[in-house]
Amino acid sequence: MIDSTFGTTLGRDGVTFRLWAPAAKRVEVLLNTPHDMQRSNNGWFTTTVASATTGSRYRFRIDGETQVPDPASHYQPDGIFGPSEVIDHDSYRWRATDWRGRPWDETVVLEAHVGTFTPRGTYRAMIERLDHLAATGMTALELMPLADFAGRRNWGYDGVLWYAPAGVYGRPDDLKTLIDEAHLRGLMVFLDVVYNHFGPEGNYLGCYAPAFFSPAATPWGNAIDYRVPEVRQFAIENALSWLSNYRFDGLRLDAVHAIVEPGNPPLPSELSRQVGRFAAATQRTIHLILENDDNRATLLDPRAEPPAGRYRAQWNDDYHHAWHVMLTGETAGYYQDYADPHRAIARALGSGFVYQGENSKHRGGARRGEPTQDLPPTAFVSFLQNHDQIGNRAFGDRLETLANPAAMEAALAITLLAPMPPMLFMGEEWASRAPFPFFCDFAGDLAEAVRQGRRREFRAAYATYGDEIPDPLSEATFDSARLDWRELASPAGRERLSLVRRLLAIRKARIVPHLAAARFDDAHISAAGLLSARWRLSKSGSLALLANLSETAIPLPDDSVSSGDVIWGHHVSDTMTPWAVVWTAGGG
Repeated sequence: MIDSTFGTTLGRDGVTFRLWAPAAKRVEVLLNTPHDMQRSNNGWFTTTVASATTGSRYRFRIDGETQVPDPASHYQPDGIFGPSEVIDHDSYRWRATDWRGRPWDETVVLEAHVGTFTPRGTYRAMIERLDHLAATGMTALELMPLADFAGRRNWGYDGVLWYAPAGVYGRPDDLKTLIDEAHLRGLMVFLDVVYNHFGPEGNYLGCYAPAFFSPAATPWGNAIDYRVPEVRQFAIENALSWLSNYRFDGLRLDAVHAIVEPGNPPLPSELSRQVGRFAAATQRTIHLILENDDNRATLLDPRAEPPAGRYRAQWNDDYHHAWHVMLTGETAGYYQDYADPHRAIARALGSGFVYQGENSKHRGGARRGEPTQDLPPTAFVSFLQNHDQIGNRAFGDRLETLANPAAMEAALAITLLAPMPPMLFMGEEWASRAPFPFFCDFAGDLAEAVRQGRRREFRAAYATYGDEIPDPLSEATFDSARLDWRELASPAGRERLSLVRRLLAIRKARIVPHLAAARFDDAHISAAGLLSARWRLSKSGSLALLANLSETAIPLPDDSVSSGDVIWGHHVSDTMTPWAVVWTAGGG
């Protein structure tokens, strides 16, 4: 357990309560009776209550009026508007005591939402599916954000109590049991964390600590101000709390480009350094991942051990967008920047980002991205689907309902065997057709504003559907997002799962052992759609790809077939059939 500035501390003399409330004149902690807290000059209020213990429920009362939960609460048994509960993290008895993590090169991620992953939608229910993940070839389970939120259902990006795992899925020990059981099966567990905003309902910080926010605007309200030392420490201690108290193996920072006031040094850099110190002190392998629309190559370094200001990798949206345009033909919104998807796919395979300083039409001609020539392939997480790219569509429809099945299988054969760490969205391994629409559970005017905003957002593109666009506040919308595990037993489900398992077995045996030395070499595509790519895996070895990304057969040039063992596909002579994919390894 880490030493924390925020929240509660259990000791021999009882429980010490702390609250940073620089705008408050008086603060009491409410247990069975109120207890005055002592104010220091820097805005901290503190007291130790001898009668308090593990399981005690408490609130803070500000200036004799407003009652609020602890912003660093570790559990909210009655939801975010109820009292906080004192949690003793040291009382959990871990079973996977020798677990120290896995190397980044071995990473194969499955992204999942706890509430829709199983029919029961709980931490403990997920344990029943861990054997499936391990048998499929996954090495990491990534959970969408768990910071507690308003209502009974949410994607997780509206969290307001960052330290408290969402109570609708279970208690803190239930989450620890899930992670413990994953480790016993050799699975890493990552967590999405959101440090660019608080959710719109249930955040009381502005009442007693307005310094948390700057006047700068974000899509979610005033920006969090990381120039303030206490605010910065709140986020960093939160990251360390997830890694220490719950033993997560890594964090994925959501949309760091939307952190308007990152401070100096920027919050992501300092967070990485402090996590690196924690990893070194505990002798654990911890992975930090970014989502960053700015394509900042200088923030990435997959080889640093432990993290020292940078991040293992970034979710490569460019890779997804290029494939999405090719598979669906859609070019609206940000997809307009990938109007030549074949060229974009080749560039993503050949050097990581598609945008490395080029002008973006979608962003009004602004330059986007940084050159990636100094980065290895392992700095880029590749995916064909994720929660955003499915759920931010009007109906939350997956690629399985939009794309040619043969093209989808070709895209998977490329994504799962390329040197970049691959990620699948829950159910993608068996070609699930369950939608994943946006859902939430707000109340009152906020609920209606979200409902109408969603309809306005998609009215132009889906005008003929009108009110048929799913209501994000409806429980039926949430229910529609639940995975139907019965699909696994269908012929199509079995066939797709078999394909994914075979590909990941090849990745483990033939590619992962050589990724430590992997580097980009070359990738190009012909006007007809013949893709050729190559990566260096060692001084004398390479990995090569040849694929027909078109609906018609393509004659092959004489020099198009690489030397080495064919590890996927069929040996090519003079013609490639539509959507054929051939991988070779070991050639010089």
